[in-house]
Amino acid sequence: QAQLVESGGGLVQAGESLRLSCVVSPGINRRYALGWFRRAPGGQRELIARVTSDGSASYAGSLEGRFTISRDNAKNTVYLQMNSLKPEDTAVYYCAADLSPFFRRPEYWGQGTQVTVSS
Repeated sequence: QAQLVESGGGLVQAGESLRLSCVVSPGINRRYALGWFRRAPGGQRELIARVTSDGSASYAGSLEGRFTISRDNAKNTVYLQMNSLKPEDTAVYYCAADLSPFFRRPEYWGQGTQVTVSS
């Protein structure tokens, strides 16, 4: 069964950086788009970054410039580099995979990793 496993979350202070990783099982091949979602306390899960099978990246408007998504197909891994973190970035972060880059109903989900940013 295809799996996605996130890591790299933790507790940091405002202004610091974190890099999240998501290892994608071989069953999810390079044709899949990969994305990062997050769910803030009391909020809904939202798509914040995605990278298509051909490597094109896009972001939720307010995050571009601070967050960078990348994929390493040789390592079956997608990354989310998060810089200049703010308390409002506190959330559970999930990676997802889908054949559609629109991620309306992602086919696969990771279990999530907690990111907490203190002020």
